[in-house]
This record gives sequence, structure tokens and C-alpha cells, in this order.
Amino acid sequence: MRISIVDAFTSTPFAGNPAGVVLLDAPAETAWMQSVAAELRHSETAFVEVSGDGPKRLRWFTPTVEVDLCGHATLATGHVLGGEQVFTTRSGELRTRADGGWVSMDFPHDPPRPAADDVLGALPGVTVTSVARGKWDILVEVADAAEVRGLKPELDVVAGWDARCLIVTAAGDRDDVDFVSRVFGPAVGVPEDPVTGSAHCLLAPHWAGKLGRDELVGEQASERGGIVRVRLDGDRVTLSGQAVTVLSGELHV
Repeated sequence: MRISIVDAFTSTPFAGNPAGVVLLDAPAETAWMQSVAAELRHSETAFVEVSGDGPKRLRWFTPTVEVDLCGHATLATGHVLGGEQVFTTRSGELRTRADGGWVSMDFPHDPPRPAADDVLGALPGVTVTSVARGKWDILVEVADAAEVRGLKPELDVVAGWDARCLIVTAAGDRDDVDFVSRVFGPAVGVPEDPVTGSAHCLLAPHWAGKLGRDELVGEQASERGGIVRVRLDGDRVTLSGQAVTVLSGELHV
């Protein structure tokens, strides 16, 4: 089986978010895919069935669990396969298009709903301005980008919440960035995710509503960092980013 390691949402090797991409000629056992993801230890590894015609089945695994949606591993898969691709997933049909060094992805949007979750115990030293929930995640807006960049959350507290991830965001602090964010998912085996495409399904409608624009640029301000372009279109959101393949080989087990 062919395997690649791809840095997603970046044009620079060893930045962005690394993902494993395994190309399957036939369906694989769930337990085996989970073992491969645990071995690779990237925040997500994508497994895509490439034999036959029509849409390709795509699944994503963290080192500990299968997830319903993953943006950066989908972008990595679209980068490896090239051209236009259609995938069947646990989140419905998804499409990617690779063109001019960028990969765009058609994802469902995740409109935020105001929430009353008590998040202060997990976020020392920040000024919370709003709390919302999406389908899987909790979204917390804070006073400014400096608070996002300097945040040291209490991950043990976050791990106990009924949510996949905590997303912390603020307005951008550079002319070329509309908003910044960081994403923490200790409950799914990812203490901090370097760049999270699926989180932008929630960030896009949140900031589009606040800024009055449907096309925005987000910076995920993790240590590795990455840039995500978003365009809101009804109940869909187009996520776009660059990617770099850093390793290609064969999986022998």
C-alpha cells in the first residue's frame, strides 16, 4: 500500500499540519487503520479507497479514535491524488480540487449556536467575549489575538468536556489575516492541533457574521502555524490551502 506524509495548509516543509495518507486498493479493517494511525501519531491519518470508478471512500483516524470530519487530512489526500476528487465520508459527500498549488475543499458549514458553557476554568488569563457550540466543538472568542497566541489552557479540564475540541479565536492582528485561532482536542488524543480545517467550518460562519464578508483568511497560530482561506456559500464552506509532500513510500503490514 502506498503511503505519504503531507504537511497541509502550508507551502513550507515542516510547517502546517502533517497528515498520513494511505491509498487502499480494497477496504481495510477498522482496527488495522486505527493501529496505523497510532503508529504514525499524526493528529489524523486518512485512508482512501482508490480502486474502481465513482466516489472514493475516505475515513480519518487520530491516534486514538475515528473522527467524523477532518479538513487537513482531506486536503492532504486531495494533494496526493490531484485533480478533482469526490469522496464518500461519515460527513456526507466531500469534494476537493487541486489547482495552481492550492487545494480547495467543499465542506458543510457548521453554524455556531450561543452556549452557556463555563469555560473560564480552562482558560486562565484571557478575556472571554463569547461562547458558542457547533456540531462537535466549543468555540470561544477572546479579546485579542495576543491572548490567543499566548494561551496555555488547562487541557485536563478541556478533556472532560462533552466536545471534540476547544477552538479559541480572536480578530486578526495582521493586515492579511482576518482572524486567528488555536484548537485543542485532548479528548480525541490531540492536545493541540497545528492546523484544523474542520474547525474552520465553524469559524467561517462565526467571523463572516461579525465582519460582514463571506471570503476570509484565517491563521491558526500554533507552533507550526498555517493559513486557511474560507469562502461561505449558503450551507457550504470552501476551505483552501497549500500542501507539501515530505515523504512517500510503501506500507508493508
